[in-house]
Amino acid sequence: MTTAAGLAGRMTAICGRQHVITDPLELRTYECDGLTSHRATPALVVLPGTAEEVAAIVRECADGGIPFVARGSGTGLSGGAAPRSDGVLIAMTRMRKILQVDPVARRAVLEPGVTNLSVTTAASPSGLFYAPDPSSQVICSVGGNVAENSGGAHCLKHGFTVHHVTGLEIVTPDGELTWLGDGTGIPAGYDLLGAFTGSEGTLGIVTKIVVKLTPVPEAVHLVLAAYDTLADGGRAVSEIIAAGIVPAAIEMMDALSIQAAEMAVNCGYPEGAGAVLIVELDGPAAEVEAELATVRDICARAGAREIRAADDPERRAAIWKGRKAAFAAVGRLSPGYIVQDGVVPRTALGDVLGRISDMSEESGIRVANVFHAGDGNLHPLVLYDDASAAETEAAETLSGKILDACIEHGGSITGEHGVGVDKSRYMPKMFTEEDLDTMQLVRCAFDPASLCNPGKVYPTPRLCGEVPGPRRTPHPAVAAGQAEIF
Repeated sequence: MTTAAGLAGRMTAICGRQHVITDPLELRTYECDGLTSHRATPALVVLPGTAEEVAAIVRECADGGIPFVARGSGTGLSGGAAPRSDGVLIAMTRMRKILQVDPVARRAVLEPGVTNLSVTTAASPSGLFYAPDPSSQVICSVGGNVAENSGGAHCLKHGFTVHHVTGLEIVTPDGELTWLGDGTGIPAGYDLLGAFTGSEGTLGIVTKIVVKLTPVPEAVHLVLAAYDTLADGGRAVSEIIAAGIVPAAIEMMDALSIQAAEMAVNCGYPEGAGAVLIVELDGPAAEVEAELATVRDICARAGAREIRAADDPERRAAIWKGRKAAFAAVGRLSPGYIVQDGVVPRTALGDVLGRISDMSEESGIRVANVFHAGDGNLHPLVLYDDASAAETEAAETLSGKILDACIEHGGSITGEHGVGVDKSRYMPKMFTEEDLDTMQLVRCAFDPASLCNPGKVYPTPRLCGEVPGPRRTPHPAVAAGQAEIF
């Protein structure tokens, strides 16, 4: 029987010896993504340089019945790119060319390893930018953004990755190179492009991406309002949306996350603030000026202790600096932390944040809150001492209870970080067994052998070809040792 390690010679023939990693110490570099609590050392790591090499690698894995996982920059926070110890990790970091920027068609064609921010950098001389902007945009890859359907601070107005991808070249799980979408953004037939975006690498591997580029707005204004409490800032958020204003971004940070950001990047937020609200407005200058006056008035009436405004790029960047650094900054406060990613209706923000505060106090585990207030996407940062097994367990329990609270208030277990391996056990709390079986039919249509990023998203995945319902006899793949029941 073929093993992943046994493929090293054939992978060397495809990519060259320098792009195949077999050394045990070097393999450990790839044992996890941004979620460090889930680790496994892959049996083999391959770094292809072209789409054709990716297809050849996948064909070798498919022929040998070897599971494989694609990895971008490794910044994911749900374990979506966590490798298999018996599998091949396909790292896409060499494929980082921007193949085309077309200012007339307002689109760009990219390889999957291109970093998010570099797309805007390449497009900016033409007066264009790439709208999705995860906080890790300096390093995260667009291929990974496609896998997770990433959003970022500006998704409230400008949308998620799926709203900006018009075509994908992919390698299917059996090694075929093909296209989904034609680059126009006008789907014909089934929306396979939409299904693939956000599928967390379970339906194939992206090798080229066609993205829409957006004209740089005529005017951009940023407002920072400091409050004594999150509740005060929350009232401002509700009133801004109620006024019919759709800002490009509405972000909030609590006192603990502000403290961490100050320690890390010296962002200079108002001293002693219990919460900071960041509102960015963009669009035609006259419209933005009118909205700016309304937003400032709303923020003041909600009890802001200080309001700052910025309309030039440097001052806006200085304000955004603290928010963009928040996730990494909490490392200054705690050696270990869990970045959670739940969503609730805006109307439930106050109740859920209050519940998180109560649970934090009850458990003795600190929680720093950073969130996309405009669309109710919470990112509680659960801080704990990872040297303590008891505290680690308590933090994981609290993290789960936060997701339970999101579900109870009509929300979701993820807004943009994905399900991966970390949150798959919560899927049955949102979906029935029949729902999950139906979702699996899509996966099985792409990957009947269950080799493409297996063990992700679904808590107890049905193997393709298995009749839904209670298992009565082992699936043939299980009996042959080619698959596992989780």
